[in-house]
Amino acid sequence: MIRVVIAGITGWVGRPLADAISRAPDLELTGGVSRSDPGFPSSVGEALDACPMDVLVEYTSAASVKSNVLTAVDRGVGVVVGSSGLSGEDYDEIDALAHTRGVGVIAAGNFSLAATLHLRFAEEAARHLQTWEIVDYASATKPDAPSGTARELAERLQGVRPPAIGVPVADVLGPEGVRGATVAGTQVHSLRLPSFIISTDVIFGGESERLTLRYDAGESAAPYIAGTLLAIRALPGRVGLTRGLDRLLF
Repeated sequence: MIRVVIAGITGWVGRPLADAISRAPDLELTGGVSRSDPGFPSSVGEALDACPMDVLVEYTSAASVKSNVLTAVDRGVGVVVGSSGLSGEDYDEIDALAHTRGVGVIAAGNFSLAATLHLRFAEEAARHLQTWEIVDYASATKPDAPSGTARELAERLQGVRPPAIGVPVADVLGPEGVRGATVAGTQVHSLRLPSFIISTDVIFGGESERLTLRYDAGESAAPYIAGTLLAIRALPGRVGLTRGLDRLLF
């Protein structure tokens, strides 16, 4: 039986995830962390003192995710990270601490199967097409940019090769910002508009042709539940950081 605590248990993903864990015969929901519900500890540190746990699932916010992950790992508890907002340097720090403490961390920009396939298809396209950029769409109130989905995609494409750029960003005649931000070597353009949840386009350009791969998330958290459960079950026995749900699927 894997004992699980959810940080963000009253949130958009946390509530349905708690229901799913409660129904799973091999998982035990032993507690949660919530700043809005006084029935739960308000911090990960308090939860670590109050609740037995093998795995902390982190679904809070970009502002608190790093602190929560490091707190749990430092106490010898493995973490499944579903929150966005971590940089490549943050992940390096988490990986180093996880190895020191002998625990595992599994993180994904997006735990849905469709987003995972989108990531894999984009990696394959980058092996054959030299030029691409990413457009990252999210709700108007999302405070961090780019999304974890877009950041993870850019970092994965960096592992294939750097994209060709016709005019270097530094040589643009006009404000450099109009060309987006350079994330892991890829230009990423983050739009924040009402009606979007998370959508990510990676657009590949070739001579006289284009290929657009698009991922769209709907209004329900349902797509993320199965992937998060898979990560929880895969975590025991791992040491260090594993990034990407596809590392568990393929």
